[in-house]
Amino acid sequence: MDELNSNDPVEKMLDDIRSLLSRSVAIQEGIIDLEKQGGEATTGLLQHATTDTALAQQRTGLSQERTSLVRAQTRLSTRSTELAELSTDLSRERSNLASARTDLSVLRTDFARARTGLAQQRVHMAESRTNLAEKRTSMAITTTVYSKLRSELARGRTQLALIRTGLAFLTLAVFLFREFGASWWTAFDGTMGVASVAATVIGLIGYRRTRRAIKHLDTTVVEREAGEPYLDILAR
Repeated sequence: MDELNSNDPVEKMLDDIRSLLSRSVAIQEGIIDLEKQGGEATTGLLQHATTDTALAQQRTGLSQERTSLVRAQTRLSTRSTELAELSTDLSRERSNLASARTDLSVLRTDFARARTGLAQQRVHMAESRTNLAEKRTSMAITTTVYSKLRSELARGRTQLALIRTGLAFLTLAVFLFREFGASWWTAFDGTMGVASVAATVIGLIGYRRTRRAIKHLDTTVVEREAGEPYLDILAR
């Protein structure tokens, strides 16, 4: 019993040592596990950091692209503004051109009206000219008729003068024949008497012809005043 009692503390200490060793081994194993987990966590953190770095680089690239897009958008906005200003200027110019075209249309309308008025005036002037030409033609025909009438009257006056001269010489021939009787003047008196009779006959024939011509001209004047066509009158 005393040996058992004397060995109990030793065994107890051994048991304590064993338990401590077991706990130490467990702790070491826990530490190893923790170190493994820490290594894994460190690896995960490194991978996460690498991923974050890659994402940061991608984000930086996207930011640069976005900056480029913003710049391009700004340039496009500037260009769109310039185009809008240019379109506004073109619209103003178009409005000005439309106003000028309207003014030109108004002027063209005024010119067309003026041209129409001038055309009407020209038509009236042409009608007036035609009427004046007809009047001039009528006056020319009248002048021609009266000229012919004057010529025929002058011819008739000449024929009457010839008859008067023939009768005067015939009277003179008869007077000389009665005064001197039959003598050497008889041949002269006979010749003068025959010439006087011939002149008188010629004058009478010409006077009759002139009378017919004057009568014809009088008829022409009457027909002229009645409105007979000019060409028919001139043809006579």
